[in-house]
Amino acid sequence: MTSDIQSTVDGIVDGSLSDKQVEDWLRVVFENGLSEEETVELTHAMLHSGMVMQWPEELAHLVVDKHSTGGVGDKVSLPLAPALAACGAKVPMISGRGLGFTGGTLDKLESLPGYTVGLTPDELRTQIDEVGCVIAGQTGDIAPADKRMYAIRDVTGLIASVPLVTGSILSKKAAAGLSALVMDIKVGRAAFMKNEADARELANSMASTGEGLGMKTSVTLTEMDTPIGYAIGNSLEILESVETLRGCGPSDLEELVCVQAGILLAAAGLAENEEDGALAIHDSLHDGSALAKFEQMCISQGVSADVFANEHSLLHALGLLDPNLNTTEVCATESGYISDIDALSLATVSSELGAGRREINDVLDMAVGLLLDAHVGSHVEEGAGWVTVYHRGKLSNDHLDRIKDCLTITDNQVDARSRIIDIL
Repeated sequence: MTSDIQSTVDGIVDGSLSDKQVEDWLRVVFENGLSEEETVELTHAMLHSGMVMQWPEELAHLVVDKHSTGGVGDKVSLPLAPALAACGAKVPMISGRGLGFTGGTLDKLESLPGYTVGLTPDELRTQIDEVGCVIAGQTGDIAPADKRMYAIRDVTGLIASVPLVTGSILSKKAAAGLSALVMDIKVGRAAFMKNEADARELANSMASTGEGLGMKTSVTLTEMDTPIGYAIGNSLEILESVETLRGCGPSDLEELVCVQAGILLAAAGLAENEEDGALAIHDSLHDGSALAKFEQMCISQGVSADVFANEHSLLHALGLLDPNLNTTEVCATESGYISDIDALSLATVSSELGAGRREINDVLDMAVGLLLDAHVGSHVEEGAGWVTVYHRGKLSNDHLDRIKDCLTITDNQVDARSRIIDIL
């Protein structure tokens, strides 16, 4: 297969291969897999099917990024990019939208009025020079081979293939001209990878392919059974990200930001080691420098500075003060310690309330979602609220019952544990 990978990718891009021919080729890869070398070759061909960003020599080693396979309440990128920029890194983060129950980083940012995700390569370079970080959408110039391949995979059920997933993600990420990348592979019921064995297979493929492309590539395996932080929903997750940038965010979210960004600071030579890098990121979250970078990034991408004037102006801009937005508190039906919160079910309800999309062109309701008042390990009393639902109209009994069913309570004390399963 090695000899025809480049010619196949060329045919995918120039249209000389029909959709049926592309599907047949993808099916062979899906069913038989690729070797490590072939996966690198495929990703390289997909990467160079479009534009690859070039950076001045003095900046090139500072250009880093992080990618997550997606989860519930996964807002890590929002504080991570500005925290890295505050520590001297350059972060051209090309991000995506949500589909199904997973929220997209671009959707969350667009809950800030005026935020523009469509930047030209020149605008992206200028913002990297002036601010140090960008979170924007993929342009048509980046990995056009992937765009067609993914569209065909999507309608033919050829998604869950390790080499195809590897090529799709890394061709887009490497197009930003990165020196280092952290891949955050989520594991659990609310993740693309449901079990650790499959996640490790993907992690090894990502690491070897990234290195084969000349990118320092690290992988974190992280738990995705329960929501990250407390907020699920676009505006609510922006609010929680700002709280994290003020040094008062949820501990699990802050840990993920510090550990993953710390790895990148070390890879870029901006920290002696990953532990020192994590400490530098922690400091940026607590001294205001990361928050300043976040506001600078948002303003550079079209958000009014007035949005960040005070708490009221931010809440108003995010639509969380809308008089037509209703809130319902859901209470525990028994006393005890929380042993589980079903992230997948909560995210599905949030999506049905309007926070997510079933079709790519669905219009989102940015302000709806869920805000947890407790987490795994918390003690709750019967009749006490554990989650607040932000919704339009009346909350249906079906949604109410499904939310109640997401909570598991036990008599025995439960210790909260780190989400980080392993770092590869």
